[in-house]
Amino acid sequence: MQDLSFKLATDVKFLNCNSEIAEINLVGKSLDQQVFWLIIRDLSRLNWEVRPPSKDNPYLTIVPPDDYDKSTIRAAMAFKRNEIINRNKIWIDKHIDFARKNLANGSDILKSKIEPIIEVCETHKQHALFRIFRYYWSSPYSEYVGRRIKLIIRDGALPNHPVIGIAALGSPIIHIPERDEFIGWDVQKRSKNLIYTMDAYVIGALPPYNYLLGGKLISYLLASNEIRDIYRNKYKNKITLIEKRQANQLVGLFTTSLYGHSSQYNRLKYNNELLYKPIGETKGYGTLHLSEETIAKMQEYLKANNISVTNKFGDGPSWTMRTINRAGEMLGFDPDILLKHSFKRNIYFIPLAKNWNEFLNGYNVRPIYNNYSKKELANFWRNRWLIERKRNLRIIADVLKFKSNDFSI
Repeated sequence: MQDLSFKLATDVKFLNCNSEIAEINLVGKSLDQQVFWLIIRDLSRLNWEVRPPSKDNPYLTIVPPDDYDKSTIRAAMAFKRNEIINRNKIWIDKHIDFARKNLANGSDILKSKIEPIIEVCETHKQHALFRIFRYYWSSPYSEYVGRRIKLIIRDGALPNHPVIGIAALGSPIIHIPERDEFIGWDVQKRSKNLIYTMDAYVIGALPPYNYLLGGKLISYLLASNEIRDIYRNKYKNKITLIEKRQANQLVGLFTTSLYGHSSQYNRLKYNNELLYKPIGETKGYGTLHLSEETIAKMQEYLKANNISVTNKFGDGPSWTMRTINRAGEMLGFDPDILLKHSFKRNIYFIPLAKNWNEFLNGYNVRPIYNNYSKKELANFWRNRWLIERKRNLRIIADVLKFKSNDFSI
């Protein structure tokens, strides 16, 4: 177990340092001290042990836990999610009725055959609808930099085509050792062929479809020909800057679970093949364990020291991670420990072509696609998951209880 030790300023020794720090009075403290104690507060919320100075040790010592349990991860996400929701409360309140009008009542969907329509967000209204529904998730709202495709999945079997759920694809993270090892990429191959993959950073169903495993339906749909067609049409006239080539062929998707093994992705098979292949877990680097308030104060601290960390596309890894790295290092934290002790997540790969490995390693010049249609994947989901779900009286009761006007963030 690693720990972090810090020499305390003289005015800090009067603080009550323990592992349950909830609030810290920052009044009268310098900017660097404010950032320092906000970091300590955030870590203490996640069960980092905060040991106060003693006669034997004049330093404040912070020891991360060996691992995080599910409840701790949930608490961290809830805290950050609430920060973001509170910051956007006026916008959410303004659009909540719009969201409700696009949802179904539970009594309606029990009669529905559930025929999914994949709608690409292009208009202002579509993007607003995606955004309001994204706030519903337990994970905090975040955006990808770079290529993005946002999707709204509707039920074409009902007259008003209510929303089943949403999904989003974004530019893949550049450096994920577990992914690169799974595919067989070295740096050169990854740089050349990463463009043929995307990250599925949102996949999920909304009520009342979530009670009927609508999230699994959307997971199936991401493996369909229609998703590849959407990608190809969006990027058919785009030329990559470095290689000067078209990159409108989508050969695979990556996604991660929130808490280790995912009940949504596990056991998703089609033609006796796993659609979502588990390929390892992330190392736990991330920013979820630090609050929006702390990160904003870090930016302020860096700016006061004439240090600029921008978030423009092409600037490198996550600007938030770079902010934490630089500010933490200046305050005496080991950036590797500060950034690494986040939450490990399982990584899944969704191959869209039979020869995905050969293509992504440059051995084949043309992908041989799986050719799974939206219709056949939806039919398989109905027979494998939906019929059984509709036989469960407890599930039926939950579905019937939901009224679209009750939906809230």
